[in-house]
Amino acid sequence: MTDTAYIEERATWPALVNGWKRKCPSCGNGPMLKGYLSVRKACPVCKEEFHHHRADDGPAYLTILIVGKIMVPLMFVVFQTWRPDPLILFTIFAIGTVLMSLYLLPRLKGATIGFQWARGMHGFGGTG
Repeated sequence: MTDTAYIEERATWPALVNGWKRKCPSCGNGPMLKGYLSVRKACPVCKEEFHHHRADDGPAYLTILIVGKIMVPLMFVVFQTWRPDPLILFTIFAIGTVLMSLYLLPRLKGATIGFQWARGMHGFGGTG
């Protein structure tokens, strides 16, 4: 049915959690990122290679989706309840949006790479 051959069955949830923590999805100990968003070539602990990941724009789209789904209804509720000055409302929600985006982006990138590793996608399966 599929042409992807797995060497071993990999658990998805632990790989996602390790990726969320920005750790290697294989061993859970080594750091996956060497900067804010730069992915290492390989794990310094278990030597699992990361260079063939395809996170691309997925984490950015997920970040926009999550931040938008949280901040837009919250802004509506705050405006309807307290009617703050528009400049104050803009300032608070602009800062909140930026901080939430900065927090989520590297974690979602790690989780995306962890998902790819668990599913054996893009070279993580060991068969090429």
